[in-house]
Amino acid sequence: MLVKIAKDRLRKGMFIESVSCPSHEFARRRFLLKSDRDMGAILASSATEVSINLGLGLDADGRQPDAAAAAAAGGPRRAPDALRAEAVRGAVSQSARALRASLGDIVSGQPIDMSSLSRAAEDNAGLWSDSAIIALEVTRLKSKDETTYVHSLAVSGMMTLLARALDMDEETAGLLGVAGMLHDIGKLLIPSEILSKPTALTDAEREIIRNHPEAGYRLLRSHPQIPPVVLDICRLHHEVLDGSGYPLGLRQKDLSTSVRLSTVCDVFEALTSVRPYKRPWTTTEAVNWMYARPHLFDRKMVIRLGSVLVDEPIT
Repeated sequence: MLVKIAKDRLRKGMFIESVSCPSHEFARRRFLLKSDRDMGAILASSATEVSINLGLGLDADGRQPDAAAAAAAGGPRRAPDALRAEAVRGAVSQSARALRASLGDIVSGQPIDMSSLSRAAEDNAGLWSDSAIIALEVTRLKSKDETTYVHSLAVSGMMTLLARALDMDEETAGLLGVAGMLHDIGKLLIPSEILSKPTALTDAEREIIRNHPEAGYRLLRSHPQIPPVVLDICRLHHEVLDGSGYPLGLRQKDLSTSVRLSTVCDVFEALTSVRPYKRPWTTTEAVNWMYARPHLFDRKMVIRLGSVLVDEPIT
């Protein structure tokens, strides 16, 4: 649950969703307030109000999230992890709806608002940075109607996390977050009866699905404001190091670091997600399987991704 409070009521331990001031005054979003430096920066800004998340930090009266929720509901106290999971589920659901609308506008020929996509990717990255384990668990479960959107959010969050773990600069990490959101836009051009078909695909249907990277690339390249790295990831995220991927069959020497990173995150998310035809793999299973295939995936990236994502049950 989000509430707005006057900035002079801020306390360490509150989870900040947004600060009502221009981003050049205070740019951070979605973080747990821990430092005097961040506290001082918010107080020095032109903001009068701050939005806090009661499920992820102290409430307006300084109570712990489990105590705050119990008091509000008049019922028993709930474990903080359960409250965090509930908050993350809500945030993911809201982000998926927003992404569905944004991608739908692009497919229908509307102009692309890169600043809006960048903000959405930044907010999504904040969610993964603060709650990676819970976000991984939440995004493993997808309804048929939201698979493409929640998958894209998960890949976007993982790409940003991995970029930072590899010490890439923030501008690059931000672009990779946007690329993750857009990488599967070509799937929206596939008839739903093929994309969601519960039975085995025909060869012709399989070829249509394999064409989604090229279809998405052709759609996005008609928008001159789309950065080249975003176009490359949309087109090449199914390429692998030995040239056995698609659509171009490129080998390692022709695949940029950003493209190799996108492939690792895309495959990892697919392996660890629930599908009608398989159980979700654990992080360890997925990382071990990918690590054992250095002809397909960049081992350094596989190891680094495994280091920031570990399995932990939600209670």
